[in-house]
Amino acid sequence: MPCPCGTKLEYQDCCELYHKGEAKPETAEQLMRSRYSAFAKKNEQYILDTWHPSENNGEIDLKKDLTWWLGLVILNTSLGQAGDTTGEVEFVASYRLRKKEYKLHERSSFVKEDGQWFYVDGVLVK
Repeated sequence: MPCPCGTKLEYQDCCELYHKGEAKPETAEQLMRSRYSAFAKKNEQYILDTWHPSENNGEIDLKKDLTWWLGLVILNTSLGQAGDTTGEVEFVASYRLRKKEYKLHERSSFVKEDGQWFYVDGVLVK
């Protein structure tokens, strides 16, 4: 099964490694992709675990979420490499909700602490 994040790798060779805790994303973009896959797979725990504690209230409920994620396109990255401590990823995520398709365009901020990348917040782009 192809990974939802769009790398063209199989899920088991891509984001599933992060979701199972067998590897950690080395870059902000890898974390962004793995979080997108977690939304697509409704993996609430991974989303919470990779959300920076300063912005995370510890709650998310995807069980009743009717969103069907269709694809992810990374538009731009700034910093966010293995040796960096901050990064930004601009992306467009396509999804379907109640038979209608939408696009989410966001610039997400990330921070790396103790060797782990975290999603901090995002700004919607119109």
